[in-house]
Amino acid sequence: AVRVLQAGDLVMDQGRHEVLLKGATVDLTQTEYRLLEILMTNPGYAFTRVDLIEQALGYTYEGMERTLDSHIKNLRKKIEPDAKQPTYIHTVYGVGYRFDEGRER
Repeated sequence: AVRVLQAGDLVMDQGRHEVLLKGATVDLTQTEYRLLEILMTNPGYAFTRVDLIEQALGYTYEGMERTLDSHIKNLRKKIEPDAKQPTYIHTVYGVGYRFDEGRER
């Protein structure tokens, strides 16, 4: 089922394989798109790094967690109003990452 996911100013149109922020297209890599899709589809759920890697990339190997952190960092730069104080993608210390609906904390 084609879905349009929305959180605050962030919109993902799965049918068009497109992400918009405040109406402007966000240019994401395939991996960034997949990570965002997994996170947005499960708001509030804390994913471990391994879960995200396996779901986004379909495989995992030693050292992959640092690569994931890089993807998340790049994704935050593209979608967060302030990458240092994320609105959408939160770090869950000792676990991994969680997507929030863009509510103010």
